[in-house]
Amino acid sequence: MTTEGNDPVLVGREGRVGIVTLHRPDRRNAINAALLDALVDAVGQLDADPDVGAIVLTGSDPAFCAGLDLAALASGERFGVGAPGQRGPLGARRTPLVGAVNGPAVTGGLELALACDLLIASERATFADTHARVGVMPGWGMSVLLPAAVGARRAAEMTLSGNYIDATTAAAWGLVNRVVPHDRLLPEAVGLAADIAAADPEVVGELLTLLHTTTALAPDAAWEAEAAASRRWWRERLDTAGIERRRTEVIERGRRQQG
Repeated sequence: MTTEGNDPVLVGREGRVGIVTLHRPDRRNAINAALLDALVDAVGQLDADPDVGAIVLTGSDPAFCAGLDLAALASGERFGVGAPGQRGPLGARRTPLVGAVNGPAVTGGLELALACDLLIASERATFADTHARVGVMPGWGMSVLLPAAVGARRAAEMTLSGNYIDATTAAAWGLVNRVVPHDRLLPEAVGLAADIAAADPEVVGELLTLLHTTTALAPDAAWEAEAAASRRWWRERLDTAGIERRRTEVIERGRRQQG
């Protein structure tokens, strides 16, 4: 599945990794209705494909995503922001999503980055929440996901001031996993996604669902949710033969990664 040309979202594959690229570079990949529909459709199709084990989301340079297209918003376009029961712009997934932030990720673009499970940032990446400056309320999880990523006080600083932070600060605050040179961004993100895709897809899907569940709960409820998932897995789905088959591979991989 590959798209090109004037499509607002480009979709490609490298092995078991799907690559989704926001592609309105003349508008700094700002989100209008067409881009959002194409993005949701692309991620949904890749998530449903059993041959895809992980997805990378990035933007066409120079930006990752400038947020909602304010000109489109002013003209009357609506984007499904804040719909009842909606959890972010992309909804629920069982396929891990690795964000490759290649430039500014602003407001709705930052919410899109926060919807990813892991974030790799280019040295050119910057991050800002400008809801207060634009004069709109968030509807894709900024007030939930940003404090979870950087802590309540740092989230308050970003949200209330609208100030930008650079990639190094984002890494220090825990917003991104790591920062890499710009020309290494996509290879690093695809490499990490390939590592994820090489693991047992059924277990990865269950683990991702569990992480999404426990991070939204208070500690006691999170502990119980993990215990319940563990009991259910051991009772219904434990594959002892499969574990034995993979044991040597896991040991050898660990040795290689430790030098």
